[in-house]
Amino acid sequence: MIPRPPMHDPPVRIPFNRPVLTGRELEYVRQAVLGMHTSGGGPFTARCEGLLESELSAARVILTPSCTDALEMCALLLDIGPGDEVIVPAFGFVSTANAFALRGARPVFVDVRADTLNLDETRLEERITPRTRAIVALHYAGVACEMDAILGVAERHGIRVVEDNAHGLFGRHAGRPLGGIGSLGTLSFHETKNLTCGEGGALVLRDPEFVERAEIVRDKGTNRQQLFRGAVDRYSWVDLGSSFVLSDILAAFLWAQLEQRSEIAERRQRIWRAYDDALAGWIEAYGVRRPTVPESCESTHHLYHLLLATPEDRSALLAHLRADGIYAVFHYTPLHLSRMGQGAGGRAGDCPVTEQVSDRLLRLPLYNDLTPADQQIVVESIRDFFATR
Repeated sequence: MIPRPPMHDPPVRIPFNRPVLTGRELEYVRQAVLGMHTSGGGPFTARCEGLLESELSAARVILTPSCTDALEMCALLLDIGPGDEVIVPAFGFVSTANAFALRGARPVFVDVRADTLNLDETRLEERITPRTRAIVALHYAGVACEMDAILGVAERHGIRVVEDNAHGLFGRHAGRPLGGIGSLGTLSFHETKNLTCGEGGALVLRDPEFVERAEIVRDKGTNRQQLFRGAVDRYSWVDLGSSFVLSDILAAFLWAQLEQRSEIAERRQRIWRAYDDALAGWIEAYGVRRPTVPESCESTHHLYHLLLATPEDRSALLAHLRADGIYAVFHYTPLHLSRMGQGAGGRAGDCPVTEQVSDRLLRLPLYNDLTPADQQIVVESIRDFFATR
């Protein structure tokens, strides 16, 4: 979630994020309403799921109300329960750990790499125990984790890989689509994401073995889909589940965004590269690090972040930008140092990269219709800040 600026801050000229219509969202929402199928499983849901299945080479994609819901479905499908352990990155959103903790599992926090800020694949083996059931790989900023290495570790130990792909829809690693590499993947269509319907998500199933049960879990633990296919004459409660269904109204909005996915990707890339080109060659002199994208990765350009030299520099630059009416923000706080994380065994010093990055990272405004003129204002404000130091 993006923190809202306090009321006493200067007026925001350039927000951190702004949802952008691509053209046909309201037309499709009207069609959904007039078509009299506004609950889940309607025609726009089918269109979105079918396109995502094709693009991600998935056995099945199921739209959900949020990425959090999709992660909770993963925990149910993997039969995660008390006594189990699930490896998660210490630098990540609370849902990444919470989805499994809700089932009684203990999240085991692993540090992230200093370059991509993704799960450090070299630290996995040391944290695996006989209780480990899954590894959650979060593709930070739409840049892929080292999936070959992570899958290799998982295969050696007979555990599953879940991709938290909230940032990385249509990104790739070594030519493979993110979200469709692990056994299970999750997507987000939250207001802050590249493609959005306000609130929404999806569960991506690479392995066909999960498909039938996922449909049951999605439909409150009932075999309702079997009734629709004529396999049973009535449906009943057959498994654990919940109401993990996205309204077709939101799917209609999402379909308009998916239709424009190539154009959205091009815009994000252009804005991201404009930041990178404008800052390259001088900002490093002040101890600031720009994002890293390995050659094997096709990024989604979800966000552009800077790593300041010190926490004090980060705070000062945030204040400077806000004084100029520019709303930049920080990102995740270390999961292992939160109250819940410490209750699961997290301790200071366990994940030093996460602890350092969290205090120094700053995200710049980036949304689909950020204009070159507004982006130049952001860059000039950053230049002015460092010119006085």
